[in-house]
Amino acid sequence: MLSKKTKYAIKALVALGKNVEKPPMQISKIAEEEHIPKKFLEQILLDLRNAGFLYSKKGAGGGYSLNKKPEEIFLVQVMRITDGPIAMVPCASLNFYHKCDECTDEVTCGIRSAFIDVRDATLKVLAETSIADVIAREDKLKMLV
Repeated sequence: MLSKKTKYAIKALVALGKNVEKPPMQISKIAEEEHIPKKFLEQILLDLRNAGFLYSKKGAGGGYSLNKKPEEIFLVQVMRITDGPIAMVPCASLNFYHKCDECTDEVTCGIRSAFIDVRDATLKVLAETSIADVIAREDKLKMLV
């Protein structure tokens, strides 16, 4: 399941992606528009800034803006920054691998094999979906309503 931290990070990046040609957005405005607790959002934006996705400006006219184009920020990157591993079991993780305590033989473990397939399918979608794609999906869905 997607954590609130990751969901809020994506929502904030989408809001900033829609605001790309405008002055930086203040945290309070993002929090209000996206229904995100302000204190939680502050930490999320700090993590995203430290990862190089955001630029922050202090003072009058300050706030946050994207440091990369929305087309260059992919969901897989956001998830790894906010939650770490993509895989549902630690033995199937590419970047955060840990052997399962109860496992006797990873090579013949059917559970691990199945969840490697799940990881790979998930990674494909997340690695190919950018913030710009999420914005485009929202726009398309709004037209259908």
